Amino acid sequence: MPKRLIFLLGGARSGKSRYAEAWARGQGAHLLFVATAQAGDDDMAARIAAHRANRPTHWHTLEAARQVPQRIAGCAIPHDTLLLDCLTLLTSNLLLDLPESTAQGDANEAILREIDALLAVYERSDATWLLVSNEVGMGVVPPSRLGTLFRDMLGRANQRVAERADEVILLVAGLPWKLK
Repeated sequence: MPKRLIFLLGGARSGKSRYAEAWARGQGAHLLFVATAQAGDDDMAARIAAHRANRPTHWHTLEAARQVPQRIAGCAIPHDTLLLDCLTLLTSNLLLDLPESTAQGDANEAILREIDALLAVYERSDATWLLVSNEVGMGVVPPSRLGTLFRDMLGRANQRVAERADEVILLVAGLPWKLK
């Protein structure tokens, strides 16, 4: 089967990760799970531990909060499927590394460089990739500058990935809607 880029979007707790993991369980014999989360507090540490415990033991995990494209490109673990969960946290990690005075345009450029590098690694790969991200453009207007930077950065990233993806699926209440 030829490789594909599958992009899964949805709100918080919409079933994105569960859907992606179920799809991967049924398809890929050799899976590389790329986790972009980092434990900044006890709640996040507990969430990360729960996700680890729920993954099949034969899946390989690459924990990469930063330099994700470079880390994937340098990974020697053979795989036919890659599941990256998630672009939301990758964007957040990148945003928090930017200087506080970063302008919106510069922040957008920073995430698009990261996304373009990620897509270049995909193009050189023989694996099917599933990328998970939150859809943040349907919610409340952020009340802070940092929130606005994040929403706009992630929106740009999502658009770039969706444009390139072979399939785009929106998860709502655990139900998949094929957009592309």
